[in-house]
Amino acid sequence: MKFRSTRGKAAALGFCETLVQGIAPDGGLYVPEEFPRFAPEVFASAEEPAEVGAIMLAPFAQGTVLAGSMARICQEAFSFPIPLKQIQSDNGPLYVLELFHGPTAAFKDVGARFLAGCFERLEADQDNPLTILVATSGDTGGAVAAAFHRRPNIRVIVLFPKGLVSVRQEKQLCCWGDNVLSLRVKGNFDDCQRMVKEAFAEQELCQRLRLSSANSINLGRLLPQAVYYAAASLKFWRQTGQRLNFVIPTGNLGNGQACVWARKMGLPIGKIVLATNLNRPIPDYLETGEWAPAASIATLASAMDVGNPSNMERLRDLLPDVEGMRAEISASSVSDEEIREQISADRLARGETWCPHTATAAHVYDSFASAEKSLPWALVATAHPAKFETIVEPLIGHKVDIPEALAKLLTLPTQATEIEPTLEALVGVLT
Repeated sequence: MKFRSTRGKAAALGFCETLVQGIAPDGGLYVPEEFPRFAPEVFASAEEPAEVGAIMLAPFAQGTVLAGSMARICQEAFSFPIPLKQIQSDNGPLYVLELFHGPTAAFKDVGARFLAGCFERLEADQDNPLTILVATSGDTGGAVAAAFHRRPNIRVIVLFPKGLVSVRQEKQLCCWGDNVLSLRVKGNFDDCQRMVKEAFAEQELCQRLRLSSANSINLGRLLPQAVYYAAASLKFWRQTGQRLNFVIPTGNLGNGQACVWARKMGLPIGKIVLATNLNRPIPDYLETGEWAPAASIATLASAMDVGNPSNMERLRDLLPDVEGMRAEISASSVSDEEIREQISADRLARGETWCPHTATAAHVYDSFASAEKSLPWALVATAHPAKFETIVEPLIGHKVDIPEALAKLLTLPTQATEIEPTLEALVGVLT
């Protein structure tokens, strides 16, 4: 299988080359030239996400050096529970898909671990280390650092915005050392993302340092994320014969894009609704038909504070007409006050404690009309509430238990280098 750039000015690449390249030389993002199609029956023997992933991702790696390792890589990526749990609802069936049981308590553990497994095998015989640049609004950097920590022949550079991630998120970003360097950028997430893109645009720098990415701009992050939507929808399909609908918190749009791709590959997924915070470029585009990225706004749901979502380029490539996109997805924006109210209310009404991001999904679901709520829905829980204790605990009136893996990270010493939000400052650190 080949993968092309969304901008059409770069050569199509194979699976392994696409992962290492990260972003296309023309500045575009790689997408499959065509998607495989699966009937639910193909997965009859696949019960767990790792088994679903081995089948679902095999066509993408077919004929490459990673083909024989795909099942094992999926086992490594999906080594923790991803439960689809039914929760209290006065209307139709309501579930929560919990994606926060990995080592850094966020959904991005899946894609990061998959990519790390691929890169470790690809880089085994390389003389010059691969340098992975990752911009993060909170969770991505911690997941990537954890996944790649002490992997041979790979170094990781994590850029995060100063003062715009939670205290515990910053702790996760800066506790690694060894082959992981954490950069505290004097700017916002959009500055971090711009610096990474500018670095990739410098071809001499890319070649000399062997730059690659681990953000959701890297195709290897999105494909494994599509797997957990496939696994959840298949489980529900087998039990009920119905398609499961999803409400997905989204910032840079990788998680939502993964669900769209899973449905395109034939998985029994119904409606897809994106929940954003006050950063509104996606819902505004669906309302007006005009794509107008803006400076990011700081909110309680900080990992979604993205004013120019990278993966909108992939979504518009797949669905270039706004009317066609409206038929495939919808999106709603949620304010900070609504996030606070949802966290407080659902602790009492549903017995659930949400992180601020998951609360956006719950609020969007609660705003549905009765007829819409009669359908089966899954809220996507993207992070454990213990990562945002300063927001959550005052709203629910008690401490949030910290997962064991996260608690261990919080005891480690931290270190970070502070830099200006410029390409020059980044290059100075890289070289």
